[in-house]
Amino acid sequence: MKSSFWEQFGPRVRVRAIDHVQSGSPVRLSFARSVENPNTPEAAIALASRRMPMPQAHRLMTRLLQLEPGGALVAEVPMVEDVDQLMAELSAFGITAAVFDVSDTIDVKTVRERTGLSQAKFALNYALDENTLKNWEQGRTKPDHTARAYLTMIASDPEAVRNLLAKALNQRTTAPAA
Repeated sequence: MKSSFWEQFGPRVRVRAIDHVQSGSPVRLSFARSVENPNTPEAAIALASRRMPMPQAHRLMTRLLQLEPGGALVAEVPMVEDVDQLMAELSAFGITAAVFDVSDTIDVKTVRERTGLSQAKFALNYALDENTLKNWEQGRTKPDHTARAYLTMIASDPEAVRNLLAKALNQRTTAPAA
């Protein structure tokens, strides 16, 4: 029996070493194809060099190829030293990337007031805790990323969000027991 991986499998599984960036910050990016057949192996390597595990980068690129034209995926790249440089690299491989993040600051009170609802009714209509809403409005606490995304959706189209939430809740309460 051969002792080493290389001796057993040979060059078929050769993986080149990836030079990782030494510093950077996590960045959420939206990915889309800019050409019909992007160079996804090189794009995965570019992501892996920013400390995204190679299996995760591979899955992301595989899912990207399966999307309909115009579709996009969002993922967090763990260590980006220069966002513009990464976007330029991905563009050279046929992939468009854009920063995908909701604002760190959202005026919760303004969002609520635009709906014309009181704090109690806003919390009830959008399945929020009324005390949490009050704390956000009075600046005692700040909404986390998920809450900011939800509030951004409400600010964009409050009626559509309310209808989707009501539909989801009705489906959950009317679903037959398993």
